[in-house]
Amino acid sequence: MSDYKRTGAGLLAAGLAIGLGITAGGYFVSRTMINQTLVDTADVKGLAERSVKADQAIWSIGYKVSNADLKAGYSEAEAAAQTIRAFLETNGFPATAIAPGQVSVVENEFRDANGTLIETRYDITGSIVVTTADVKAVDTANQKVGDLIASGLLLTDTQPRYLFTGLNAIKPEMVREAAQNARVAADEFAKNAGVAVGKIRSAQQGGFEIHDDNSGEYGGDDRAIDKKVRVVTNVTFYLD
Repeated sequence: MSDYKRTGAGLLAAGLAIGLGITAGGYFVSRTMINQTLVDTADVKGLAERSVKADQAIWSIGYKVSNADLKAGYSEAEAAAQTIRAFLETNGFPATAIAPGQVSVVENEFRDANGTLIETRYDITGSIVVTTADVKAVDTANQKVGDLIASGLLLTDTQPRYLFTGLNAIKPEMVREAAQNARVAADEFAKNAGVAVGKIRSAQQGGFEIHDDNSGEYGGDDRAIDKKVRVVTNVTFYLD
């Protein structure tokens, strides 16, 4: 058997052994024609992760009132909005962080079996929105939202959104770490295959992902303060 064939057989055996042991590792051996010469390459994935905390909160508190008189209903809606504003200010939010959301009106007609109009009622919905970097204050106040319900308000939404906006500051370091981890993966493969890792042939950076920590497969990405930032880099190395 020629040296080249022995090398190819060794790579195949090592690749199968590693693939069985760490299927999710991202190892892949291929043979590529470059300048009319067959060369061996290894495709690996490098992962970098960071645990971060949200640095911005957007909290929309929705309310709803219903009244047969539109004017009276609108007055009730304004009173509800003022109650929510007072609640937020009591919990330490400045007026500059509080803004009204959109108000909408739906007309509901109630008719009897003969189609005769019995009553018309107007459902008025609106919201008060807090935007702040003080995510802890939002988390604390959100636990007191029962006070608003106890005051007689019908709330339609009280779940804050927690966002991480500092991605640009950690991007360069995470990209370097992902590339370094790809090199570690390639070296591990080469060690088992009995070959040496050469230069990078190509590299492709995946998109950055930000998820709620421990959110699970169907979890949200903006409901928790604790976040996980993740990026995967795909790198192809020459094998010497």
